Amino acid sequence: MKQIQAIIRPEKLEPVKEALVALGINGLTVSSVQGFGKQMGYTEVYRGVKIEARLLPKMMITTVVTDSAVAGVLEAIQAAARTGEVGDGKITVTPVENSIRIRTGETGDATLD
Repeated sequence: MKQIQAIIRPEKLEPVKEALVALGINGLTVSSVQGFGKQMGYTEVYRGVKIEARLLPKMMITTVVTDSAVAGVLEAIQAAARTGEVGDGKITVTPVENSIRIRTGETGDATLD
C-alpha cells in the first residue's frame, strides 16, 4: 500500500476528485492548506499599501491505494491538476505498513475497498 498526497490549486479540486472517483478510488481526505513553492507568494497594492502574501491557498488531497493502483492515480492527478504554470503543485508517495478498518477489524488491502 502507498499513501499519495497531492498539493494542488483550489480550483483543480473537483477535476482531480472526479478523475480519482472514475478510477474507483473511494476514500479521500481533503484539507485546505497554505504554502508556497517556487511562486514565493505574490505582492499586491491594497488602498495604497503594498501587501505581500507569502502563503498561497492550496488544497491537499490524501489517499491510500494498493501498489497496483499507484501509477494510474498519479497519472490521473497530474492530468487533472496540470495547468502548465508555476504553482500547479506537488505529489508525494510514501509506503504504508498497514491499515486497519476500525469498524470491522479488517487489515491490509481489504480496508481500501
